[in-house]
Amino acid sequence: MAKLLSLFPILAFVVAMSIVGSQAEDCAQDLSGLMSECKQYVMFPANPKMPPSDGCCGVVQKVNIPCLCSKVTKEIEKVVCMQKVVYVADKCKRPFAHGFKCGSYTVPAK
Repeated sequence: MAKLLSLFPILAFVVAMSIVGSQAEDCAQDLSGLMSECKQYVMFPANPKMPPSDGCCGVVQKVNIPCLCSKVTKEIEKVVCMQKVVYVADKCKRPFAHGFKCGSYTVPAK
């Protein structure tokens, strides 16, 4: 019994790592879908803002936004206009809440 209890932390760690790994893969697939369908709607310059396509909105409806936002770096923010990201999410009927943080960008009140 003592041997079994000593293996529990190792088993818990392995299960946790497999869950984290599968979430990371999902997030990478989300990013790939967004890049192929939404790239033209979120890149600088900040204006003009174009309504996203149905294909883009289809992807936006399915992605894991918190996971993707946790991957946004300063380098990404130099290329991707976060104001346009918020605009696209809103137009796709998946708006970010006021105060939500995506990378270093915090969504302002409307």
